[in-house]
Amino acid sequence: MKICFFGSSLVSSFWNGAATYYRGILKQLAALGHDITFFEPDAFGRQQHRDIADPDWARVVVYPATDEGWQKSLESAARSADVLVKASNVGVHDAELEAAITALATSAVRIFWDVDAPATLDAIADAPAHHLRVAVPKFDMVLTYGGGDPVVAGYTALGAKSCVPIYNALDPDTHFPMRQAGPPGFDLSFLGNRMPDREARVEAFFIEVARLRPKARLLLGGAGWETKTLPDNIRLLGHVDTGSHNAFFGRARATLNINRESMARYGFSPPTRVFEAVGAGACLITDRWEGIELFLKPETEVLVASGADEVAALLDGLTEVRAQNIARQARRRVLADHTYKRRAAEVDRLLIHYVQSEAAE
Repeated sequence: MKICFFGSSLVSSFWNGAATYYRGILKQLAALGHDITFFEPDAFGRQQHRDIADPDWARVVVYPATDEGWQKSLESAARSADVLVKASNVGVHDAELEAAITALATSAVRIFWDVDAPATLDAIADAPAHHLRVAVPKFDMVLTYGGGDPVVAGYTALGAKSCVPIYNALDPDTHFPMRQAGPPGFDLSFLGNRMPDREARVEAFFIEVARLRPKARLLLGGAGWETKTLPDNIRLLGHVDTGSHNAFFGRARATLNINRESMARYGFSPPTRVFEAVGAGACLITDRWEGIELFLKPETEVLVASGADEVAALLDGLTEVRAQNIARQARRRVLADHTYKRRAAEVDRLLIHYVQSEAAE
């Protein structure tokens, strides 16, 4: 099928945490024979901070972040698409694109793919006139980055014809262990951009650990932290491009996952960093959220903490040998159960089932 996908960016992870999710799923859909065209706006300096060149498995169309830009791109996509996807959080003209796609007279399968479903559902709940209340029932299906039954229930209540979580996963070709020269130089790392609904949790789970353990060495990567006052034992790297993720995750004895507030509240929402870190051979400590055991087994494949005190205590008892054992078992589990090849096969089955159902009617 010809899949035309409107998203934030395929080629840049700059202020774009969904980049590796897009790449992982779409690369594997291409391997299954689908023809992929990815439409992304020239916005937020992403084209100036590319991580990758245009891949050989997708055509990338960069359009001006203007009304004319998105309209011409949608006209082009609509002429050829068998499947027309609008991802959430493109960043510019989201509402216009979502309304326009649902208004098209087209035989293409129209999909709303929400890469931040908990936050989207919260925004809709707070806004009785939110445009997605009208748009969601007009899409043929909703796919989400995660969220489990709570997100499915939320979208069903909005009138979605179907809602299926397609969880984050690992692309073992891009995230893999790297040989390090000597032992890790840091005790704990965290990689994530400074976001309004994440900052307080980073303070509570990561920065407070530095205060509780002033002799510990912590490493912080991600955009936006430059203006925040940090303890002296945190080293700040700034934006870390995807090509540097494997090396980043190998620099500390353990790495920390901190879900954004809405994702933690809904549960069942492992972010990309969970699978990237495990794929790179890191020992993972995660904040506590419902559903973690569906992806990794606590104590043997992942360590779980409810706050800085527990993170610090876990570090106190985490020998290098135990960290390596946890990392090894987690990577084995992810390679078996949580790869983008498996996720893409699920999407492929959904598309085939939808087309066959439509043909039978």
